[in-house]
Amino acid sequence: MPAPQASLQRIKPRAHRDLVSIQDLTPGEVTALFQLTAEVKKRPEEFRDALAGKQVVMFFEKPSLRTRLTFEAGVNSLGGHAIFVDQTQSRLGERESLSDIGHNLERWIDCVVLRTFEHATVTGIAEHASIPVINALSDLEHPCQALADFFTLNETFDDLSKVTLAYVGDGNNMAHSLMLAAATVGAKIRIATPKGYEPLAEVAKAAKKAVAETGGKIMVTNDPIAAVTGADAVYTDVWASMGQEKEAAERAKIFEEFQVNEELMSHAAENAIFMHCLPAHRGSEVTHAVIDSPQSVVFEQAENRLHIQKAILLMLLGGGLRRYRPRSANA
Repeated sequence: MPAPQASLQRIKPRAHRDLVSIQDLTPGEVTALFQLTAEVKKRPEEFRDALAGKQVVMFFEKPSLRTRLTFEAGVNSLGGHAIFVDQTQSRLGERESLSDIGHNLERWIDCVVLRTFEHATVTGIAEHASIPVINALSDLEHPCQALADFFTLNETFDDLSKVTLAYVGDGNNMAHSLMLAAATVGAKIRIATPKGYEPLAEVAKAAKKAVAETGGKIMVTNDPIAAVTGADAVYTDVWASMGQEKEAAERAKIFEEFQVNEELMSHAAENAIFMHCLPAHRGSEVTHAVIDSPQSVVFEQAENRLHIQKAILLMLLGGGLRRYRPRSANA
C-alpha cells in the first residue's frame, strides 16, 4: 500500500467544517448525520432546494463510477450545481501549488470534493481553502464510503453497538475508514489481513483511542476465520487498489486464503450480510456465489452513498445538521 503523505491529525483549526477524515466527526454528529440521511432518503423532495445557488467542484485523480455519480446527482438534486474536473492525466499540485489552487477555489466555489492518490493533497487543499473540503477517497481514507456502510448496517441491524463487522483483505484506505467509523459509533470490528498488510499503526492507535470512549472493540488478526466467526457482516475490498496494478499478480498469491467464499461465510452469524465497496473482482477477493447471493447488500451500500453524501453536503453547506428537517416533522 502506498505510504500516506500526511498524518491523520488536522493541520490547524478551521473556521468552517471539512470532512477529510472520519475523525472530523464526533459520535453524536455521526448519529445526527445518520438521522438526516434517513430523512433525505425517505423524503428527497423536501430537500430539493436546500443548496440552491451552491457551486461544488469535484477534482478526481482516479476513475470513478459511484463516487462521481452520487456526488453529482446529490448536489444537483439538492438544487446546487456540480462541476467535474478530470485530473486523471495530471495530479493536483503538479501544475501549480496546492496553496494557490485553494486560494483560487475559495473565491469561486462553495465546496471542494477531492478523489486523490496522496492524502496530503486533500489536507493541503483543506489547509489553504476557506471553504469545506470533502475527501471522496485518498490513499489513507475513504470516509464517505465508510459512513454509507455504517448507515447500511444501521438500517439492517438498528443498534450499531451490538454489531460485529469483519473486514477481510488488504489493510488499505477502506480498512482504515471502517476501523475509525466502527470506533466512532461504538461497534465491534475485526480486521484480518496477511502478515505485512495490516492497517497503519497510527490509524489503529486513533481508533483504539476512540473506542475507549464509545465502548467499541477492535481486533486485528492474520486469521480470516477468527475474524469472521460469529460476525454480523463480512466485508472485503479489492486486493490491489488503484496505483497498485503492478502488484496484482503477487498480491493474488498472498491474499488467496483471504477470499470471501461460501466456506468462509459459513463461519459468520446465521443472518450475516456480505458487503463490498465496489468495484468487485468476482473470483478474486469474493466469489460469484457470495456477492450475488441474498446475503449481499453491495447495491444497498452503493445506493446509500447518494443519501449519505447529500446529508454531508447539507451538514457542510446547508446550515448544519438541524436546519433542514422535513416540513411534516414540524407539523
